Amino acid sequence: MRILVVGGGIIGVAAAHALLDNGHAVTILDRTGFGAEASGRNAGWIAHNDILPLAGPKAWRNLPRWLADPLGPLTIRPSYAPRILPWMLRFAAASTPRRIEASTLAIAALNGASLPAWRRRLDALDLGGLLRPRGQLSVWTDPAAFARFPALAERQRGFGVSVEILSAAQVAALEPAFARAAAAGTIVGGALYPDGPHVADPAQLTETLGKLALERGARLVNAQIQGFEDASGRVTARCDGGVSITADRAVLALGAWSKPLAATVGDAVPLDTERGYNVTTAPGALGLSRPVMYEGHGFVTSPLDSGDRIGGAVEFAGLDAPPNYARVDALLGKLRRFLPELGAVEGVRRLCFRPSIPDSLPVIGPASRLPAVIHAFGHGHYGLTQAAVTAELVAALIDGKSPALPLAPYAPTRF
Repeated sequence: MRILVVGGGIIGVAAAHALLDNGHAVTILDRTGFGAEASGRNAGWIAHNDILPLAGPKAWRNLPRWLADPLGPLTIRPSYAPRILPWMLRFAAASTPRRIEASTLAIAALNGASLPAWRRRLDALDLGGLLRPRGQLSVWTDPAAFARFPALAERQRGFGVSVEILSAAQVAALEPAFARAAAAGTIVGGALYPDGPHVADPAQLTETLGKLALERGARLVNAQIQGFEDASGRVTARCDGGVSITADRAVLALGAWSKPLAATVGDAVPLDTERGYNVTTAPGALGLSRPVMYEGHGFVTSPLDSGDRIGGAVEFAGLDAPPNYARVDALLGKLRRFLPELGAVEGVRRLCFRPSIPDSLPVIGPASRLPAVIHAFGHGHYGLTQAAVTAELVAALIDGKSPALPLAPYAPTRF
């Protein structure tokens, strides 16, 4: 079949390869190219060890403290508060014990399949070297929060996740750059996920996969899509400049920009945008050998090939508000608690748009009014993690095969 993939981010390019594997003719439609938005600006983690949705006791426990700090881990710009209110009400509804358990099972299923899917994809393209198998580290400053972690670790192990609980001294032995913070009691403990890899660089990965898709026969069209139309069982994408593309199937993988397009094919998806900020400084500047999550502080660091990246936090302000790079300065101020010898940090500052849904689950499945369109968006913090497995699920749907995972938890009709 002729398949149109709308979106040149990591979900789109991974889907293109899965469809090319099955012999389809693929056109990728994107206004800019490969990985220009969130796919090239994230921390590069394959977070297959994560099992919990954002909605839950941890978020509500921290929410008052976070919202009180305009530069903290979560903020809502006052002008955007009325628009985010319906999303927040759904977030609250997703925080009941029953909903949390359902989301946990669905996240664990998708993330548990993510790393094997990435290995299959990269090995098939001789790109296995783009995965860095150095493990992932979490560190805590709050003794009470650290004391709660063993229960979560046991649940993670139940899903096959390997995790080791560390003392502050063991954290310092693993990452000597944390020695002063551990000795001072700033770091009270940690957790090592020895099987957790990161990618060499998310922008490089996305661009490489995009270029290889073109070498395998895919076509790239640079245009802005306006909507979908039924074409007698097929689908036509209407674009700016009078351009239209008709295909047997279309994959909607436009990340944070997917909501209005999903609406044109019958699905009112509660998608909003978590704006995340980061700065990328010189390689090795932080002195850390593996990705680190700073628990309770809402940010991470990653040693990418292109430089050490510091990023995170959540800002709700939509797609159009100008960036507030004071949030980067706030992240660096927090990082200096852990790395007191860190000097001035110079680097490239970026804003990225995470496509976020209140239950922390993506939308994967046929559109309600036009089943020739397959949704594949809304992955939130897990776009890179879940891209390869999402691609396999989408390819199975298009070929009429049974997907490897039940797709009901991710269906667009669940709203």
